[in-house]
Amino acid sequence: MSDATAQAQSETRANPIKTLFLRVGVLPFFLGIALVVFSFLSDKFLTGQNLVNVARQSVYLVLVSLGQMLVLVSGGFDLSVGTAIALTSVVSALSMTWAAGVFDSVFLIIAIGITAGGIVALMVGLINGVGVAYFEVSPFIMTLGVSSVGAGLALFMTGGIPISGLPFAFGDTFGFGKWFGVPVPVFIALICIAAMWLMMARTPLGTRLYAVGGNIKAAHLSAIDTKKTLVLAYVLCSLIAALAGVLLTARVESGEANLGGTMALESISACVIAGVSLRGGIGRVQNVVLGAFFIVMVQNGMNLAKISSYMQMVLLGGLLILAVIFDQMRYRMIMQGR
Repeated sequence: MSDATAQAQSETRANPIKTLFLRVGVLPFFLGIALVVFSFLSDKFLTGQNLVNVARQSVYLVLVSLGQMLVLVSGGFDLSVGTAIALTSVVSALSMTWAAGVFDSVFLIIAIGITAGGIVALMVGLINGVGVAYFEVSPFIMTLGVSSVGAGLALFMTGGIPISGLPFAFGDTFGFGKWFGVPVPVFIALICIAAMWLMMARTPLGTRLYAVGGNIKAAHLSAIDTKKTLVLAYVLCSLIAALAGVLLTARVESGEANLGGTMALESISACVIAGVSLRGGIGRVQNVVLGAFFIVMVQNGMNLAKISSYMQMVLLGGLLILAVIFDQMRYRMIMQGR
């Protein structure tokens, strides 16, 4: 170990703030500032009921952010998650309304709708993954193009009109129902969080994703099938987005082509604020969950403070810019400490 590296590590141990920043990123600092600012602006912000509402509202962004994390860790990103949500919503709703005229079983009708939506999302992820891994298209261009195509298809299939007439049991169960006393969307999100943590921390696939994102050439030389790993990352990202799309469709009780329109920006923001590196190879599931909660909490705080929706867009964009700047600083500090 060089003297410079030893000195950098010694300074890091001696500075707890720097150590926290290197371990989890800028999230704890943003979270602390938000709690102070919004509790000052509104006395309703820190009430138990409001925090429970924030937790419920954050479920959908948490799911999408977990999928986005997979792609970011592998060294890319996915701008088409919103389109995956919209296509899932439209196709599942159309499939359910069609199946309702053919079958009598409500369970079968709902199953057909969810399956059809999942298949469409699977195709979105597969196209993204193959384009990035096998044709070496930039993730930005690939996912942006797929996003545009998918959004156009969703609007074409609906004519811009929400699809109503879904089975009552669908919304009653997946939108507003409870399992074991826990709201169904929250219950499903908790299962996904646990499964994602196990996959990233305890399975070979998680190890391969970190390896590919950290150094794809070294991963290839280590006998890792990098192309297959990248395809799996994009497919899983789209499938998790599809799950969020199903839950959102149940919540609004209609299939809508404009669902998930802001999810790409918000999920990337949640991941970057949570310390997931845009360079790949760095990210933790538990931090991403907290990052998504933070984004929704900030939106909730701005609503309580009666900040206009236009200014909210400005502030959220500014948060993303700051998070990226701090991510670059953190990456340099980590590299210097090695």
